[in-house]
Amino acid sequence: MQVFAPAKINLSLKILARREDGFHEIETRIAPISLCDEIKIDQDDAKKGIEFRCDDPSVAQGEDNLAVRAAKTFLEAAKVKSGVAIELKKKIPHGAGLGGGSSDAATTLLALNELFKTNLPREALAKMGEAIGSDIPFFIFQSAATCRGRGELVTPLEFHEQLSILLLKPIFVVPTEWAYSRWLDSQEIPGVPYAPQQFADQTFINDLERPVFEKFVFLAQLKMWLLRQPEVGAALMSGSGSTMFAVLRSNTDVDLVAERAKSELDPELWTCACATRSVRRAG
Repeated sequence: MQVFAPAKINLSLKILARREDGFHEIETRIAPISLCDEIKIDQDDAKKGIEFRCDDPSVAQGEDNLAVRAAKTFLEAAKVKSGVAIELKKKIPHGAGLGGGSSDAATTLLALNELFKTNLPREALAKMGEAIGSDIPFFIFQSAATCRGRGELVTPLEFHEQLSILLLKPIFVVPTEWAYSRWLDSQEIPGVPYAPQQFADQTFINDLERPVFEKFVFLAQLKMWLLRQPEVGAALMSGSGSTMFAVLRSNTDVDLVAERAKSELDPELWTCACATRSVRRAG
């Protein structure tokens, strides 16, 4: 079985409070996008356990990998005796705030449920994923959504307008736990725009920009540069970074904007033109 694990962007991310369990109470609106990892999963009746391969050597192996942990959780919960082989082709960069690892895990759960015809409801799969990573339940529902709690309370949304998106990521990564830990004591950088942006009937805001921009000033500079471009309707950091995304106006030459960013800011920027995805499969 070959399946595709989509990346996501946070159209908005508000941090409400720190919880007693060490996580943060959040409210976030998330949209899946057309950038996807590719996953091939094979049933192997001759073996037990999980065989995992990935074309990116920087990706965690064994139970440090979210897809492997998801597969193990599923096989144990569904009492499946067969082994599985998982082959992952990475397209979503690591440490980018795009949810690649969580999407791989969620897509693995969905694929195994189909492969072994266990017919578990999405809610049961989301519960499995919740214990592994806060973003995993979002990806189980294969829809734009509002997520609350620490991200595990998912309300799917009707989101039919397709937004044209340019992703831009510098070479460095931002640790998610570090970003959240710095939220309460962080300060805004004078002159950097943090206020909500209104574009295409959406509100764009990310409370994690404040702590992340304090340390990673280049991301603040990248946001300000994007907002000065006439083709850009809104610009925001996704999740805890380090990816910034631009929501583009109609009839924009996205490659031209990407090349301009590399030329004027950083020739090593990773860029990707993509679009939001809105409608999930039936079932």
